[in-house]
Amino acid sequence: MANIKSAKKRIKVTKTKTERNKVQKSKIKMFVKKIDQLVKSGNKAEADKILVEATKAIDMAASKGVYHKNTAARKVGRLTKAVNKIS
Repeated sequence: MANIKSAKKRIKVTKTKTERNKVQKSKIKMFVKKIDQLVKSGNKAEADKILVEATKAIDMAASKGVYHKNTAARKVGRLTKAVNKIS
């Protein structure tokens, strides 16, 4: 356990930020799973709608520092490629 006041504050802040990051990451994972299901079922219209929401969430997470910008770009690229494969 930390003894210094600033170290105690850092522990609290880190815990808060970790919880916030977990929420964003789980939200993105949910979108990825939905898109994968829609790709398997072949529902392009619904997949396109979810892709827009997923892209927005991923970009927001990258801007907040949850994901590195290249990681976010890779995730968006893979999702877009999967949705575009639906004929």
